Amino acid sequence: MSIISKDIAKAVALLSAENVVAIPTETVYGLAGNIYSEKAIRTIFETKQRPFFNPLIVHIASTSCLDKIVAHIPKKAKLLAEAFWPGPITLVLKKKAVIPDVITAGKDTVAVRIPNHPVILELLNQLEFPLAAPSANPFNSISPTTAIHVETYFKDKIKMVLDGGPCKSGIESTIIGFENDEPIIYRLGSTSIEAIENVVGKVEIKNKKEIAPDAPGMLERHYAPTTKTILSDNIEDSILPYKNKRVGIITFKSSIINDTVEFQIALSKSGDLTEAASKLYNALHQLDALNLDIIIAEKFPDYGLGKSINDRLNRATKN
Repeated sequence: MSIISKDIAKAVALLSAENVVAIPTETVYGLAGNIYSEKAIRTIFETKQRPFFNPLIVHIASTSCLDKIVAHIPKKAKLLAEAFWPGPITLVLKKKAVIPDVITAGKDTVAVRIPNHPVILELLNQLEFPLAAPSANPFNSISPTTAIHVETYFKDKIKMVLDGGPCKSGIESTIIGFENDEPIIYRLGSTSIEAIENVVGKVEIKNKKEIAPDAPGMLERHYAPTTKTILSDNIEDSILPYKNKRVGIITFKSSIINDTVEFQIALSKSGDLTEAASKLYNALHQLDALNLDIIIAEKFPDYGLGKSINDRLNRATKN
């Protein structure tokens, strides 16, 4: 029996009873629980097999909720919130004591955002608490962008996937922290650096930290298929050592004519980086299910969302 449902009232009841529910956002599906329920939060970590040193993102319905959970909002954080919320940007801010340490990995900051998806916004507005929700996948695996992806991962471990259709953005939110009130990008994501710098000026990137990460998505290996995956500047050259193997490739916009290639996906034939980002994880899911010997992904242009796509592919290829 499928655990996928569009019943928001059922999701409200389950979450209010300290269960976890997979929820849709515009970025990826999340595994959500009541931020004030230690039972629910521990269930998230245990279901994902996620280490407790890796903090979670808190999802809120509106900026009016911020005062309940954060102690300080820098001026540039307010500018970013005004420009991008609801949307795929997460701000790491000083937390109030009411936020449990298990959510923040013991840090004095909390990652928070307002998602831009009608289903989760309706859900949040019906709940009496915000939701903590990392991506709804086993730790280090490919993030889910459809309800089916989540059900495949967790059908025997959770009670419900709230179906909101395919995720529009397709990769996680951009995470921004603040050091001396100046913005620092901790994770590249669905909001481009260029768009952020148009609002607050030049920003520094510190998006890798293996020990006590400041935000989700900073670990070197992440978002990874089970199939060996490599990132290539030249697909044709990278195919050569695998002539007798089952090869799948992911390209930006062009197809490759090569008999060695068993399956290939061009993420955007029109060369649209937004479209490519939205299709990236689904392409990795498709290829990972084909029992291939190798997946070869083309390196993307190093600007706009191309930087975020390359970040995800770099982490996926740390075998």
